[in-house]
Amino acid sequence: MIEFSLQGRGYIALNDLLKINGLCASGGAAKSVIAEGLVKVNGQIELRKTCKIRSGERVEFAGQTIEVAD
Repeated sequence: MIEFSLQGRGYIALNDLLKINGLCASGGAAKSVIAEGLVKVNGQIELRKTCKIRSGERVEFAGQTIEVAD
């Protein structure tokens, strides 16, 4: 499990979250896997590439889970 801190930001875009945590090599790669339906947010498939991920949410991709906190 990966723990990610928003560090005072209100949210982070889903594609940026995947890129920053090293689960995708680039923002373009992140957008592609999201569009393919390979990413879940709080247990639901998420197709919006720039979906706002906020504190308390959980993102799953490629066998990894990211827990987002403040």
